[in-house]
Parts: sequence; structure tokens; C-alpha cells
Amino acid sequence: MSYIFDALQRSQAERAKTADRGSQAALELLERAERQASAQRSSESLRVEPAEIGIEHEMPLFSGEGFGPPSTEPSLSAITDALQDEERREIFSQFQTLEVSHPKHSHLVCLSDGDRPATEAFNLVGVRLRNLRLEREIKSLLITSTIPKEGKSVVAANLACTLGSGERKKVLLVDGDVRRPTQPEIFGLAHVPGLSNYLIGKRSLTACIYHLPQAGIWILPAGDNQSEIRDLIQSPQLPDLMRTVNSWFDWVVIDSPPVLPLADTSIWARVADGILLVTRQGTTGKRKLQKGLEALDPSKLIGTVLNSWKGANDNYDYYYGHATKAPGSPEAA
Repeated sequence: MSYIFDALQRSQAERAKTADRGSQAALELLERAERQASAQRSSESLRVEPAEIGIEHEMPLFSGEGFGPPSTEPSLSAITDALQDEERREIFSQFQTLEVSHPKHSHLVCLSDGDRPATEAFNLVGVRLRNLRLEREIKSLLITSTIPKEGKSVVAANLACTLGSGERKKVLLVDGDVRRPTQPEIFGLAHVPGLSNYLIGKRSLTACIYHLPQAGIWILPAGDNQSEIRDLIQSPQLPDLMRTVNSWFDWVVIDSPPVLPLADTSIWARVADGILLVTRQGTTGKRKLQKGLEALDPSKLIGTVLNSWKGANDNYDYYYGHATKAPGSPEAA
């Protein structure tokens, strides 16, 4: 029995030595791996630029909900957009608010009659303008006509409301017809300071723009200073004004004077990205329309709007054309 006991003791001792040798070998292997990793890190740190080392030291130890690399830093464009949005919110908080009280005869169909064919016609114009934006840069849109009484101001007001309602874009309606402003009458607004007051230096631009919550748009009225109108429109401040409002708003719709009687429209046309020419069935003559087209820059003319079109479904309608011909309608310019 003593021999068996001694054999068991020797066997147990040998197993312990073997385990010790295995553990020692494992420890030596781990130490070797750690030394190699440390040497590799040291060699890599020598190749890192000082600026990168500073950034690495400033990074947080943990990221997200667990261990791992830090989250991706926001891009420069994202930071710029955030700053611009914050700046726009501060600017828009300075605009005063006006209540819309439009009479029934104002023809603001986009606010009163959502199911009328005229409203659908304006929706179609809005869709086409948004699609056109995919092909070319259009932010400021000039609405004009060849002669007075063709409905350009009504078209400008409805189009502005349409562009402001679909995608919740910020839309500015500019009453650029300072000689005969009609937008306050269309929206039922009082005559308040606006464009003319800004151009003569009497008020700041933010004090001349008003929010119309019921219409979902903002408006820059013509103003209550009608002296030296031609000098006002030719003011060198007008291009700067347009650059500023283009940076604030997603769309800028300009209600300008007619093309033929006055030269004011050509001044507005130079600062606009695109032009829509309004014509009226039974009012616009062919020769006058031709002269109006010749007076406009063809590269900026993006289409025409046929006003008061006697369609089959309604007695008062609008039709938009861009070198096309609609079934049963007069040929678009």
C-alpha cells in the first residue's frame, strides 16, 4: 500500500509541475504579446501629427451605450446649416404679425375654396415650379402681365399661398407694384410701412416684413411712401434686398407692374430668377402679348398663366402653360 501511496504522490507532484509549467508558459506568452503591442503603439504614435494627438486626447473614453470608438463628429455643412437655421429663427421672431381679412371678391381661392378647379390649377402651377427647381435654380419668381387688369396680383397672391402650404416652406410675397399696390386690398390689410420705407432708409427690413398666419406666408408690402417712386425702384439697395430675402426665404414671389406701360418691370426682372407672364382671356390682345414677350428676357421666362379661362368645369379658372397646348384650351404662349 505504501508503494501505491508514494506513486500517487509522485503522480500528483508531476501534474502540479506540469500545470505550473503551462501557466508559466501562458504568462510568458501574454507578456510577449503585450510587449509587442506596446512597441507597435509606440511606433505608431511617433507617426501621428501633433494636431491629431491633441484631438485623440480630447475624445471621450466611452461612446454611446457601451465601449468603443467615439461617435462621428458632425460635418462642417451640418454645423453651418444649424447656425443658419438658428439665425433664421432669430430673424423671423422680429417680424410683426398681421391679421388677414380678405373679402369674398378678392379671389383668394387658395384660402377659401379648396375644391374649386381654380385652386387645383394653382396647385398644378406649384407642382410644376417645384419640379422645375430640380433642373435649375429658382427661388425668386416675378409675376407680371402685359397690361393692367389681367389679374397678375391675384395670381401672385394665390401662388404664394400655394407654395407656402404644400411643403410648409417659408414664402415671401413682395408687393413690387409700388405705383398701384393691390396686395393689401386682396388680403384685407391696412396700409403699413414696407418696401418704399425701407428703400428710403426710414425703416429696417425686418420692420417692413409681416407674417400672415392665416395665409401661411410673409409679405413685404409696397409701403406708405409714394414719393419719387422711379428713384426708389432704381435704388442700388434693391439687389442687396433680394439677396437678403433669398437667404431668408425658400420662395420669393414678386408682384410687379405690367410690362408695357412702365419700365419698373425690367428692373425687377434683373433681380428675379424666373418670370411668369399672366394673360387674360378676352383682355390680352395678340399684338400686346407679342410685345410683352419681346420685352422680357427669354432665358428667365418659364411660362404663362391664362387667367379667367372659360373652361368646361367652372366660369372662372386659371391655366398654366410652358410652351405647351392643353386639350380644349387656347394655345399657351
